[in-house]
Formats: sequence, structure tokens, C-alpha cells
Amino acid sequence: MNNSHEKGTPLPERMRPQSAETYLGQEKIFGEESFLREAVKNGALPSLIFWGPPGSGKTTLARILSRELDSVFVSLSAVSSGKKDLTIVLEQAEKDRAEGKRTILFLDEIHRWNKAQQDALLPFVESGVITLIGATTENPSFSVNSALLSRTRVLVLQSLPSSAIMTILKRALTEDALFLTQKVRADNGVLEFLAQASGGDARQALSALEACTFHARQITMELAESVMQRSHLLYDKKGEWHYDVISALHKSLRGGDADGALYWLGRMLEAGEDPLYVARRLIRFASEDIGLANSFALPQSIAALEACRHLGMPECELNLAQAVVYLAKSKKSNALYEAYGQVKDDIRKFPNEPVPLHLRNAPTQLMKEIGYGQGYKYTPEFKNPEDAQQSYLPEKLRGRKYIIFSE
Repeated sequence: MNNSHEKGTPLPERMRPQSAETYLGQEKIFGEESFLREAVKNGALPSLIFWGPPGSGKTTLARILSRELDSVFVSLSAVSSGKKDLTIVLEQAEKDRAEGKRTILFLDEIHRWNKAQQDALLPFVESGVITLIGATTENPSFSVNSALLSRTRVLVLQSLPSSAIMTILKRALTEDALFLTQKVRADNGVLEFLAQASGGDARQALSALEACTFHARQITMELAESVMQRSHLLYDKKGEWHYDVISALHKSLRGGDADGALYWLGRMLEAGEDPLYVARRLIRFASEDIGLANSFALPQSIAALEACRHLGMPECELNLAQAVVYLAKSKKSNALYEAYGQVKDDIRKFPNEPVPLHLRNAPTQLMKEIGYGQGYKYTPEFKNPEDAQQSYLPEKLRGRKYIIFSE
């Protein structure tokens, strides 16, 4: 660990691992005999994209790789930098290359750069002027240009296991110079709680530990819980987590698991998701996955939407919970969804089929004379339903069955 920082340096930075031996939690991609370890041994590190959640060690791993390869390490944030900053880096990298030095450019939040900015990297990555290590919390398939992806290797970092975060927290208390001076102690169970509550984010766990020390030198469970309650849940309302969690809710509802559905609903609402968004998705689900199997599912969902509009959060959380449990427990049928899908397919294949003459309206004498409405059977006039039978589809689709009712 790097304990040489000044007193004002945040604890996560003071505890940042400086070597492969002290780097924890990503053994799959940086353990013994892993691809990265072998690349370091051979001195042939390719350009990389690190994709993983916050606090999983992307920046730290990039710095360790640079140190292991004795490279010039340059760090840019895509949030606050652009092509002008990149130009300066590239000019210096070319000079360093002429002197036999390798430059590793670490571009944090690479998904924040637009296509033109990302394209500016291509020739320099391809020629080896720089070794790029991009870091992103977003799926690179959607956020990184395909041309750049083809010139890099994507490595997926996972949220750190609680056991690794526990080790990191214990190291902080036993190795950090400032903590040793201040003699910080934690009650039994506190570190385990912080490790679990941090959601795999080592930075959050260390920040919470440090925040506790601002209040007391003896960290109690009550203090730790108070600090963690102010932490943010890992949920990006505009990013991949948003779509992953709503997908989990939808699939739990479809599978009839009310407990799972309630959990994913809570994950969204407690993280600040718009309840109206959730309610609209429930309305869609009511028709897509339940449909005619339970005609009350749709009004139940619409009632939840109206409750959200009238009450807002947090009061409407129970209205959404009620709807979620009701939908999860309802009998399911996707017959309506499948039927309308077939309708759309037929419309694409036969986009302009004429309306049969007998179904057309005939408000003028001319229309009547050319056959509009001729032969139409007004069904209420027929006592025998079979006598009222007629086709209601265009000629090319006559006999088509989109939805079949089970007995």
C-alpha cells in the first residue's frame, strides 16, 4: 500500500495497491498464469478495455501494469478531456518512443468520448505509439466504437467479493500510517457490515470507514450503519444497470416469483428510479405476458400508475409493490403478444391490401353503385350466428388465425 500520501489524501487513494501481490479480487483476469500476467512477463501488453463496476480496481490495475512494465503512465478522464489533451499526450508519447520508452494511456470513462474523439486514438493504438487502457462502467459493445474495439481486448472486472473487501479494510486499520497514529478501532462485525453493504465497491467501503473516523475513534455498528445509509446504491438510471435491473424485474414477474420481483422493484425505487417508469413497464407487462389470461391485470397496473401520479414517492411504493405481487401471481399468457407480432409481420409483407368492398363505408350514392358495403351482413339481424359468417380480412389474408382461444 502507498502510505506516503499527505494527511488530506482520501483513504481509498492511500490504500491503493502498488503491486500485483497486493492487488485483490480479480484473480480470474490477473491471477497466476492469467492472460495479463503472461503478457506482463513477455513485455507484450496489448491495448485493453477494462469493463467493470465502480470500485472494482480498474484504475489500480492499469497503474500496476504500467509499473510492472516500467512504462510512462498517463491518465486522462474522458469527462474533462478531449482531442486537445490527447494531442499533447500523443506528441510526448512519440518522443518517448524514440527514446525506447513505452507509454500507457489510461482513459477513464472512455464511453464519455464521442465517436470522433475515440477515432482519434485509432492510428496511434494501431502503430503502437501508445498502449491504451480504457476503463468503463458501460457495456463497451454499445459505448466504444467497433473500430477501436477491434484493436483492443476487453477484460471484464467483477464486483469485489466481500472477503476481498474485508481484507482491504483490515489492511487499512493495521497498515495505514494515519490510522495507526490515531488508533482507530472497530467493534466486532463492523468491518463485515461495511464489506457487505458496499456492494462490491472497495472505494465505497474505504470511504465509509474513513467517514466513520471523522465521528469517533471507536467505530460502532450504529455509526457504521448511519454512514452507509447515506451511500448510493449501485444503480445508474441511464446506464446498463438500469436495463439489467428492469429486465430482472420483468423476468421475475414472468416466472411467477413474487419475492424476486419485489426485490428488484425495491432495488429500483430505493436507488431513486422514477416510479412512473416502473408503472408504465408494469402496464406493458400486464398485456404482453398476462393478456387475456387475467383481464384484471391491466386495470390493476393502470391503478398503480394513477396512484404514483397522485401520491409520488415514497407513498406510492406499496401501490407498486401490490401491483408487482399481483402480476407475479397471475396466470400468464403471451397469446396476445404473439398474435400482434404476427399481425405486424403480415402488414410488413402486405402493407397496402385493399379493404374488402363489403366492409367499406358507403356514405354516397356513387360508392353504393360501385359496390361499397354490398353484401355486408349486419350481425344483430341474424338469429343464427352461423348465418352471419363473413370474412373480415383482406383477400390475401383470408382465413388467417392470429389468436386462438383455449377452452
